[in-house]
Amino acid sequence: MNNRSKIFAWTLFDFANTSFSVIIVTVIYSRYFTNIVSGGQRILWGLAVSISMIIAAILSPPLGAAADSGHKRKRYLLSFTLISIICTALLFFIQPGMIFLGILLFVLANVGFEGGIVFYDAFLPGITSKKSYGRVSGYGFAMGYLGALFVLVIVALILPEQTAPEYYFFVRLSFVVAALIFLIFSIPLFLFVPETKAEVTRPSFSIGFTQSKKTFRAIFIEKQFPDIALFLISFFLYNDGILTVISFAAIFAENILKMSDKEIIAFFAVVQTSAIIGSIVFGTITDKIGPKKTISITLILWIGISIAAYFIQTVALFYIVALTAGIAIGSSQSASRSMMALLTPREREAEFFGFYDGLCGKASAVIGPLIYGIIADLTNEHAAAASIGIFFIIGFIVLQRVKEPVRI
Repeated sequence: MNNRSKIFAWTLFDFANTSFSVIIVTVIYSRYFTNIVSGGQRILWGLAVSISMIIAAILSPPLGAAADSGHKRKRYLLSFTLISIICTALLFFIQPGMIFLGILLFVLANVGFEGGIVFYDAFLPGITSKKSYGRVSGYGFAMGYLGALFVLVIVALILPEQTAPEYYFFVRLSFVVAALIFLIFSIPLFLFVPETKAEVTRPSFSIGFTQSKKTFRAIFIEKQFPDIALFLISFFLYNDGILTVISFAAIFAENILKMSDKEIIAFFAVVQTSAIIGSIVFGTITDKIGPKKTISITLILWIGISIAAYFIQTVALFYIVALTAGIAIGSSQSASRSMMALLTPREREAEFFGFYDGLCGKASAVIGPLIYGIIADLTNEHAAAASIGIFFIIGFIVLQRVKEPVRI
């Protein structure tokens, strides 16, 4: 199988797993749980997101190290993927008042989704050269947003009018649709993308945990990799803001702007289009000017978005702000993955991406959603949205201290 085919098969996993993130985390289940299952308690949704991210953050670094030592990334990725798919499908059975089970299944599904990304991202250095990290990473995110657009169109077609008595049956059926798309389009990666050739040793969680402790000390205490440490701190901060926006955007649209389900689906379909454009365009820009400058540009966009969110009162302004956010999401996530791939030592990709995706990616989502939920419940969602800007500002400042490696 040629390299282009491997890259395409790799990007299809982004197409697959985004069906979970857009339907469950962002557009449908987040609102169904918040407004129907829990009776409008936004802090409970923030708590569910935070719990899942804490678990994923704890598991990811040692599992990444274990996958590197045992050369079994596909096995770990398959396990996490199946957990996410099964629990996503089981969300179909969640009814109003089933708060504990609704949180439990979501937590397991999100841990599976987030945990799997560690191993998925770690395949990037093995399928392309350093000079192409930005472009290939951008292709992956663009394919992911295309997958989000695909699942949103399907769900929009199956949902009846909100006044229909069977409406919430089809809302819950959308969770099954997301699970099926995740399953079907993840298969090519497992069939066609090979493991990186390396010496095979016996994998175990204890080996991974021991190695991850050594890596933590090397990065943050002994400072053997000072630029990785600074980048991970910066990523921790600004990614917190991004994940909070993803978790609460649809809730904001429904509660503040009173948008209907189909209006919200149509809205996010448009946003996915801008995210596709952002991923592709900024992926190419990343290869030309480097990931650090690209991330800096997107963080300036995010700061402006946070300020503008405080003043949103109309659907038209919400569209303008959200389209900008779509471009910023695609570009910042793509460039961040490229930056981490550029900084990471070869043969330790899964281990270091465990800290990137796990400790700093997942754990970062613990603080933001809780802060948003608390501020929104105590004051209003405008103030909660604006407060997220502080994460982007501090993240931008820390990023400027990172020295970008030469791309050869």
